[in-house]
Amino acid sequence: MRSGGDRVQPLKCTIPSQAKVFIGVLMSFQRVGRLAAIVVLIVLWSACGQVYRPVVLPCSLGGLPNCPIEAPPAPTAFHAVFGISLNVPNYPGNAMQIDVGGDSIIGETPSSDASAPNIGDNPTHAATLPNDSAVFVASAASLVPGGIDEVSTFTPATSSLAGGGLGPVQNVVLPPGSLPVFLNTTESGNIYVANFGTNSVGKISISDNAEILTGPVGVNPVSMAEIPDAQKLYVANQGDNSISDVNPLDLTSTLVPGFTGSAPVWVIARGDSQKVYVLSQGDGQLVTIDAATDAVTSSLPVGAGANYLFYDSNLNRLYVTNPVTSTVSVFSISGGANDTPALLTSIAFTAGSAPCPSGCSPSSITALADGSRFYVASYQMAATCPDPLAGTSGACVIPSVAVFNAPNFTLKTTLTLLTDPPFSANLSTNKYQYAVPATSTCAPAVFPATYSPATVRFRVFTAASVDSSRVYVSMCDAGAIAVINTLDNNANNPTNNSTPADTLITDLPAAFSVCTASNCNQTTSITAFSITSNVVTFHAANSFKGGEKIFVSGLTTGTYLNSNIFTVLSTGLSATQFECFFTHANVSLTSVSGTATIEPPSQSPIFLLPGQ
Repeated sequence: MRSGGDRVQPLKCTIPSQAKVFIGVLMSFQRVGRLAAIVVLIVLWSACGQVYRPVVLPCSLGGLPNCPIEAPPAPTAFHAVFGISLNVPNYPGNAMQIDVGGDSIIGETPSSDASAPNIGDNPTHAATLPNDSAVFVASAASLVPGGIDEVSTFTPATSSLAGGGLGPVQNVVLPPGSLPVFLNTTESGNIYVANFGTNSVGKISISDNAEILTGPVGVNPVSMAEIPDAQKLYVANQGDNSISDVNPLDLTSTLVPGFTGSAPVWVIARGDSQKVYVLSQGDGQLVTIDAATDAVTSSLPVGAGANYLFYDSNLNRLYVTNPVTSTVSVFSISGGANDTPALLTSIAFTAGSAPCPSGCSPSSITALADGSRFYVASYQMAATCPDPLAGTSGACVIPSVAVFNAPNFTLKTTLTLLTDPPFSANLSTNKYQYAVPATSTCAPAVFPATYSPATVRFRVFTAASVDSSRVYVSMCDAGAIAVINTLDNNANNPTNNSTPADTLITDLPAAFSVCTASNCNQTTSITAFSITSNVVTFHAANSFKGGEKIFVSGLTTGTYLNSNIFTVLSTGLSATQFECFFTHANVSLTSVSGTATIEPPSQSPIFLLPGQ
């Protein structure tokens, strides 16, 4: 459960009896008030000594597909993945740190001090220093009146016993209209920001925590890559179809003369600093640039509309996702000065394909560092939702991941990405929620339109932990990040190592968003309920909408319904009643008293960043 902007998660520690008394009421704290939540957290903290290491129990309903019953995970080596989420306009977004070993969120912005600085409105991108000592988030907030463009930074939580979550947020304010959209560095002392609105690149000094230099580039820069030897910074300028070669010392720049691609969208630098690869979305080309001479040495077709380029330095491969043609292209790069990428395979995600029989839009890709598999995150849009558990008959999004064996490109498995809770299941009919209502702010630009900071880049995005034990998928519409175990035996859980590889084990929810609907925070009185064929009908005056989440509490009869979060179904919904799936024997109409309260929506995760 969440309290205010945070989700309160169970602590991995021995809890004394006095703490156990409080746990029974923990699920309803966000309605009791912030003070009560603080009291319980203090009791729990005192039981845990100086170690704050919350652990989410994966798959509370054991037996879900790809989700076996298992004991709580035991932390192993400390690794991190960072997630960035959008809030509603004029409100700060959210940054979170995921503990890979604990399958849990161990830090979120802002800190527990509500008056402390936060990351900015409309976050667009994030990056870390090479040594992982700081995380940076770009926020293009001046899109809304009064918004402040800035780059926020904080120190990550560590495995130290004295760790207390994320460090305080510090903000570097940029000139009005900068619209920062991308961050990159291979240095420990500086980080670079691409400013979409002012057609410039800024250099931020880590020691000064200030933008110390700016330099002009082409129109609407959207991506950057500094080569590992820190001698050059390449910038993709979407607005004038150019690539800038920037000197990191003084930010002077020249244009790469032979580049002719249309709407460049992503730039990758090879690990040996000899080659730079550019993906152009407008004409669908994978372009190779020689970093020593700035000569364009090759241009290979990948289809107009390609949106993302991923570099696998372990297998020397480039992966390209194209949501317009529903394909993934895989190229080999052997290294050396004369290397030209070689197409290894093209994988279809069109209707009738093995990865996605109904047809999907591949959005992003990641690969395990051990070289065994790669993962394609995709989504399907349905104008009329086929999933009754999604709670809506309107448009919905079906997120999924396809897992491929890297050596031979064979499809290993496909995964749906929703678990219960916070999503719905009807166990008696073996039906599980696989779709969520579409959220307009999660829709990327529709090609041939191109990215702008007013739209998200990725409806779903994926990243792998550096130890190859987990893969994560941010789901913007679902307000959650899916966690996939990649190990044949779950090393994070030595007490129960039966979890098979490539298993969805939980969804980590983003922080609460600000609720702007007309029925925000509505609490209504339940006067009666009945259960028929695993559908519970609550009698209550309401203005709920299909797909909304509600929290039921206070029932003295039918207490098994208390402290559950239900999805309101669009069917059977009226001003005097609402229906939800609930697996239980039939119950005739029973008069009761209790409450149903609208759950605030979650923020929308849009980007993931692997840490060390």
